[in-house]
Amino acid sequence: MSKKYVYNFSEGNKDMKSLLGGKGANLAEMKGLGISVPPGFTITTESCNSYYENGERIKPEILKQINEQLEILEENIGKKLGSIENPLLVSVRSGAVFSMPGMMDTILNLGLNDETTIALAKKNNNYRFAYDSYRRFIQMFSDVVMDVEKYKFEEVLTRVKNANGYEQDSELNEKDLFNIVEEFKAIYKKEVGREFPMSVKEQLMLAIEAVFKSWNNNRAKVYRRLHNISDKLGTAVNIQAMVFGNMGDNCGTGVSFSRNPVTGEDELFGEYLINAQGEDVVAGIRTPKNISVLKEDMPHLYKEFVEISKKLEQHYKDMQDIEFTIEDGRLYILQTRNAKRTPNAVVEVAVSLAEEGVISKEEAILRVGTEEINKLLHATFEEKSLKEAKQLTQGLAASPGAAVGGIYFTAQESVEAAKTKPVILVREETSPEDIEGMISSEAIVTLRGGMTSHAAVVARGMGKCCVCGCQNMIINYAEKTLKIAGVTLHEGDIISVDGSSGKVYLGEVDKVDAKFSDRFNKLLGWADEIRELKVLANADNETDAKVAFEFGAEGIGLCRTEHMFFEEDRISLVRKMILASDTNERVRFLDRLQPIQSEDFYKIFKEAQGKSVNIRLLDPPLHEFLPKDENTVKLIAEEIGVSVNQLEAKIASIAEFNPMMGHRGCRLGITYPEIYLMQAKAISSAAIRARKEGIEVNVEIMIPLVGLEKELSVLREQIVELVEKEIQLYNADFKYKVGTMIEIPRACLIADKIAEHADFFSFGTNDLTQLTFGYSRDDAEKFIDIYKKKNILESDPFVHLDDSGVLELMKLAVEKAKTTKPSIKLGICGEHGGDERSILLCSKIGLGYVSCSPYRVIIARIAAAKAAIKNVEAAGNK
Repeated sequence: MSKKYVYNFSEGNKDMKSLLGGKGANLAEMKGLGISVPPGFTITTESCNSYYENGERIKPEILKQINEQLEILEENIGKKLGSIENPLLVSVRSGAVFSMPGMMDTILNLGLNDETTIALAKKNNNYRFAYDSYRRFIQMFSDVVMDVEKYKFEEVLTRVKNANGYEQDSELNEKDLFNIVEEFKAIYKKEVGREFPMSVKEQLMLAIEAVFKSWNNNRAKVYRRLHNISDKLGTAVNIQAMVFGNMGDNCGTGVSFSRNPVTGEDELFGEYLINAQGEDVVAGIRTPKNISVLKEDMPHLYKEFVEISKKLEQHYKDMQDIEFTIEDGRLYILQTRNAKRTPNAVVEVAVSLAEEGVISKEEAILRVGTEEINKLLHATFEEKSLKEAKQLTQGLAASPGAAVGGIYFTAQESVEAAKTKPVILVREETSPEDIEGMISSEAIVTLRGGMTSHAAVVARGMGKCCVCGCQNMIINYAEKTLKIAGVTLHEGDIISVDGSSGKVYLGEVDKVDAKFSDRFNKLLGWADEIRELKVLANADNETDAKVAFEFGAEGIGLCRTEHMFFEEDRISLVRKMILASDTNERVRFLDRLQPIQSEDFYKIFKEAQGKSVNIRLLDPPLHEFLPKDENTVKLIAEEIGVSVNQLEAKIASIAEFNPMMGHRGCRLGITYPEIYLMQAKAISSAAIRARKEGIEVNVEIMIPLVGLEKELSVLREQIVELVEKEIQLYNADFKYKVGTMIEIPRACLIADKIAEHADFFSFGTNDLTQLTFGYSRDDAEKFIDIYKKKNILESDPFVHLDDSGVLELMKLAVEKAKTTKPSIKLGICGEHGGDERSILLCSKIGLGYVSCSPYRVIIARIAAAKAAIKNVEAAGNK
């Protein structure tokens, strides 16, 4: 039996998403639920992959199955493609496994030509409707299949409307539309070099190939890279019988969400147009009505639509984005999918559905992704600054947030400008071609379009600020100007965009951070109940520590002491210490640094209130602290009483060819023991001071870059001896541990021996990744993107933990350490500690905590809960 490449809507279901694509699977599922869906069929994603494997040609066996399904469709509805008596018209839509706004636009009314248009007019006794459908088809086919720019057709429409004093497309009469069709065909011939195809089978095959080709267009590739979607999935093609919303006043089309995609509230949110086709709503060509008005226009259909929306939401257990058409008073559902929404709505809907018992708490947590959390705290404008700002326009608040940037009018210009400054993309309306510009921009502002326009939907999905429908704007693309409220702005001029109110302001308005909602705090509470991994934070001062604890950190997993040295009141002392001529002179400067560091540690202990604080002793090479400019060198030379030449010679002697693997970390502690002893004394004195004030102290002293067992044993002995002396001298009592940072591959291999001298291991995966790959993190960006594009690397190993190399070393180190000390404390403190994918891996190898930057603590709390949920699921599947 030959392989099946084409499926009727009656043959599929939602679980066939990988084969039928999201759109095709959902159409089949709705058909099975008894919902009124126009009939059709889906050409599978495997057909797309076959198309590329076969040199961008559709195999004969696939063509045969397409024709068979077309005949079934024609028989079912009593119409025939190309018939001059009762013509079948179809829509052609792409449908990838995951919704991708970078894919091709829809083609409607395919099957129209000069003869079938007349047949359609006679059949419906409506010539205006027939030629309106024909002009739409020519424009869509030309744009989507042949890459003829849309504006060439829009200019004709605008000219005809202006000449006749029309405001809306719906005012065009049949004579106007007939003439427009002729002009459109002439544009096609001029741009493409041949006549518009009258063969309906040729139209269909060209459209199907256009869908397949769209899988590899640049927009789609960019989107897939951004969202980590595999290039191997392919796209399906959906061929569906047309239903018409543009036949008269008892017809219409619209898009609606089962809940508000901006706030997450349980209310219908959408728009529709009477006597229109789908692209009129999405493209923003006409200003649509709110979905609630349908209750007055067509009450029985509104009631039916509400019932269908709830039915679909309950069935899919998620908020739905539903496209519908009303033809001659009958409601048809053209598409449903899990709706894109703002980060705030992601949380609100997930928690609401859990509260309603539709999904579990665990499922609610799994639905909130890293990107949503990152974007959740949308900035707002500072109230006083806002009152003083000049408002330019008021549009629709399409996607919340506050953004400031220079205005640019094309996607290409936005991408280029965004490399050096914040950008606002300003367009009459957006389309899939603008996806790269939208990604690069801080906000999007459009002249046309509603709350379900392309700009609004895509911006919400990206968490971008967006204002649509600013109808008093006049954009001149040629001159690169924007006229608005009596002001002429040029490319690069600054505006401020408030996506929460729909207002746009002249110049820069000050921004303030937002706060989490009550429902998000409830979600965090659920996450904390479920997760097993502890979440700590990297904090180098009391301010960082305070922020970390406000975000729910359970301790400080990394305090980098060298960061304290760069402050203005101490860098001079540090430099003099490094440049000291002998040990005595070095100790003299260290003695002056010790109380300063002690004060820093005390403030952190005070914030921690007994929570663990892991302090890493000095790690970077000493030359990083030394001056490079002539004036500072001259000043220091005078202060320490040497000539500039002598000082420059000293600086040159300290410099290293490969400092990443040079004289740093524990090697400094071995060669200059007085440095680490000063830091240990500063820690002890801070702990003793805090204890005298009744503050609990739980400090971990971490020795970095250990690769030899003896490095740790020697330094541990020195540090413990000093700390114990301090405790006895001041009759103090505080908890302390001494351990190491595992960041050298050799340390992983001998972790059992190192563990004999360590109370804890903290994996420093930044350096461990560098040394395992042999990549410099500071330079790898020059080739990592190329490696990813060529599929040499799946992802940047400095962003997502390398699971086949670095993780294997970590796993080995964990196993070896536990053979020596079963209860040894194990965690991670590199940048990966705040990355969801990396956290899931850490939980699998038995780490007890992750530590990340304060602003990623919440991400880590949610990710740790996801790890626990997935571990339970994995155990249940065994």
